[in-house]
Amino acid sequence: MTTNRKAAIAAYKERKTSVGIFAITCPATGQRWVGSAPDLATIQNRIWFALRHGSHRCASLQAAWAAQGPEGLTFAPLESIEKEDVDYVRERILKQRRADWCARLQAEGL
Repeated sequence: MTTNRKAAIAAYKERKTSVGIFAITCPATGQRWVGSAPDLATIQNRIWFALRHGSHRCASLQAAWAAQGPEGLTFAPLESIEKEDVDYVRERILKQRRADWCARLQAEGL
């Protein structure tokens, strides 16, 4: 393995991730979905990939994608959360914050 490759792998492992809550909105229909992610920087790509392949687990989001296409949906990070060292604490906080945002935006949870 080359030095550059090792350095790139090390840099990737050391990068800071932003744990948090995000929203997807369909302006044409007014529908909203709220979810949580261990890395806000990469979650949109993961969701759009699943939607493009027709394999997203949320049927209403998949239907909105089919009707409106990628241009018909918007993605927005809503809140970053302090990264917790213990996974179960982080998951509890994310679940609570996701529920709060769903209620506030009248959105469906992802």
